[in-house]
Amino acid sequence: MLFNSFEYLLFLPIVFLLYWFVFDYAISKCKRQLLWQNLFVVVVSYIFYGWWDWRFLILIAITTLLSFLSGIGIEYAPTQRGKKAVMIANIIVNLGILGIYKYYDFFASQFARLFGIESDFLLLHLILPVGISFYTFQALSYSIDVYRKQIQPTHDIVAFTAFLSFFPQLVAGPIERATNLLPQFQKKRTFDYATAVDGMRQILWGLFKKIVVADNCATYVDTVFADISNQSGSTLLLAAVLFTFQIYGDFSGYSDIAIGTAKLFGIKLMRNFNVPYFSRDIAEFWRRWHISLTTWFRDYVYIPLGGSRPDISCLSPLASRFSPTAYTKCIAVRNTFIIFLLSGFWHGANWTFVLWGAYHALLFVPLLLMGKNRRYRDDNQTWSDIPKMVGTFLLVMVGWVLFRSPDTLCFVDYLSGIWDSSLLSMPFVENALHLAVTGIAIALMLWMEWKNRLPNRWWMYYALTLAIWWFAGQDIDFIYFQF
Repeated sequence: MLFNSFEYLLFLPIVFLLYWFVFDYAISKCKRQLLWQNLFVVVVSYIFYGWWDWRFLILIAITTLLSFLSGIGIEYAPTQRGKKAVMIANIIVNLGILGIYKYYDFFASQFARLFGIESDFLLLHLILPVGISFYTFQALSYSIDVYRKQIQPTHDIVAFTAFLSFFPQLVAGPIERATNLLPQFQKKRTFDYATAVDGMRQILWGLFKKIVVADNCATYVDTVFADISNQSGSTLLLAAVLFTFQIYGDFSGYSDIAIGTAKLFGIKLMRNFNVPYFSRDIAEFWRRWHISLTTWFRDYVYIPLGGSRPDISCLSPLASRFSPTAYTKCIAVRNTFIIFLLSGFWHGANWTFVLWGAYHALLFVPLLLMGKNRRYRDDNQTWSDIPKMVGTFLLVMVGWVLFRSPDTLCFVDYLSGIWDSSLLSMPFVENALHLAVTGIAIALMLWMEWKNRLPNRWWMYYALTLAIWWFAGQDIDFIYFQF
């Protein structure tokens, strides 16, 4: 069920009304009111997720049960080694499920190609469950946080299931931490008018970014990528720029709708984007883009590996030959490449995603070695920062072309096609008015996010609603649903 579909347009108000004004009133005098409130969330979340394919519910139920039991197992394990074994077992099983569904066919086909054998009999041809990468990582964070004693294991399986299957952020994040989201399902929610209005405002803005910005960009981008070899350099460049805004409008639009919807039900989700295209270098970009995933890899992979400040108190004989500073930098570079490569591979079973991760690692490492990776940690961009922001935008755009390309040869052809004499020609435009409207929508999106607020004016809400209504009807999937 897509956020931009007619089905969801009916689903959300019905669930909202039942949640607050019908079901909640019916159980208001029940001693186990919280249980029934959470159970309602679970039921509607499973309906929402099963709308794609009821078989997906089996996998999320398995992940939920295993992760719930792992928390209890960690709690009652008599030794620290036993607690760690339970955590590792849960990680292996859940990553195993993710690996089979998302990566098995990729590795099997690569193995067959390497040895020149037929691959058909090796492939499973499994359907990739929507959002499996998101809820798997959310489940893993719970086990790890329980092991680290950052959260107490819950014995309430209904609350835990609601935490893992909460429908607004189930299929494309934000990837919530148990420390933030689970406690919210362990206390009764009450309706707050101001929060609900703010949520509606954020939903409206998210729909504008998806339907008016992203989907209109997609029309041009898909046409160009379908026939790269016959496009001029200027056309390819324009498509690359539009895809850069498409993927932002698409993914951040989803996050806005998810966060706004959660507010309607008294739940606060973490911010997932913080105007990333106003970043002044790549390090700042990754603090602002897909924040829930970036911080997940930072907290559960990068820091445990030693981060940028590894422990040098027990250097190996080989490592002791280097100065502590050189050793620290080597470990920091290694860890940086690990998390970027993992981040790329998390996005999908394709070498283009791995190379996309490696590309960003190569951009990030010089800042790390020069100690400049933390120099921009504020929101105080000024007009004088525009050249840095444009430079960062162009570097990110090249990465998005690789991200969008079906294979590496397509990416090479795309870049070589841009750097052609036709780059100085006028790009091909089939519908000038459509492109102009798209450009105005992008400019409006950038201006609003530069100002960091949506004006509290009814005429603005009417204008956004009219624009959404005018361009609605395409029901284009969100890009990150495939991950």
